[in-house]
Amino acid sequence: MKAYVILADGDFPKHPAAVELLRSASGIVCCDGAAARLIEHGVVPDAIVGDMDSLNVDFQQQYREIIHRDPDQETNDLTKAFEYTLTLSPDKIYILGATGLREDHTLGNISLLVSYREKTIIPVEMYTDYGKFFSVEGDAEITLKTGDQISLFALDPQTRVISEGLKFPLREVIFDSWWKGTLNEASAEIVKLHINTGKIIVFQPF
Repeated sequence: MKAYVILADGDFPKHPAAVELLRSASGIVCCDGAAARLIEHGVVPDAIVGDMDSLNVDFQQQYREIIHRDPDQETNDLTKAFEYTLTLSPDKIYILGATGLREDHTLGNISLLVSYREKTIIPVEMYTDYGKFFSVEGDAEITLKTGDQISLFALDPQTRVISEGLKFPLREVIFDSWWKGTLNEASAEIVKLHINTGKIIVFQPF
């Protein structure tokens, strides 16, 4: 399986699960600002993608053979890196370093999981040092251990969710506020979700 990592320029991964993904990746694509920190850790990425506004001229010259400049200001560097990674025909994409440092970047990056799901059928997961985010739609099943924590977020207030296998069942809950689906718990090893419209973002803490 070709599992690619996209490294964004937020908190550098520290949790063992996230570090292992970085170590074992089939390839690493860096948003421009993340490249310098990755190289400081002794790893040269396969590609550096972005508008290059976070990298000095000397660095750009040294690594020019793996730099893919994209000046488009209608997308952020994470999306540029994501679209480039899709051209590599991955079987799975892990996004690391997309949270922390600035809350506006964190919220924006997490919300992008919904649009990324529209662009590809392959699994896309965003790992932090505390857990992982991913997006689901329609009828979905999530494998957990009984007692595991789980939170659900919907960006569309029209979204309704019916659940099986949650300690606090969702019965056509109206997601008119982000907290409505948070801090739940698995009461079974498989949590089943029926989502009437749109997509939701799931967070599973480690």
